[in-house]
Amino acid sequence: MKEFVLIFRNSADPHTNPSPEQIRERMNWLGSIAAQNKLADKGNRLSADEAKTVKPDNVVTDGPYTEIKEFISGFMIVKTGSIEEAVELAKSNPILKAGGNVEVRAVLPTPGK
Repeated sequence: MKEFVLIFRNSADPHTNPSPEQIRERMNWLGSIAAQNKLADKGNRLSADEAKTVKPDNVVTDGPYTEIKEFISGFMIVKTGSIEEAVELAKSNPILKAGGNVEVRAVLPTPGK
């Protein structure tokens, strides 16, 4: 099995908390992945307030903000046989209903391990 990180991006207000229904939906989605024994790390939500971006030449800016209107709201790591399988898991993520998206990236093994 390979590991893939699912990076959750959203364009909604990063300071808005999800509704109880959204939380239930997200927990059910996460539970379904865990039930399939495909959850490597449940990850966590990421702060939009306590964040800095470090750029070349020791330039530090406030926030996780990029040139686009999206921000990374969280991540998790799944273990699947292929990236296609990881993409199928991502396709059922409730964030898609809220206008967000999920980036799927392979976690590269540490050299020598």
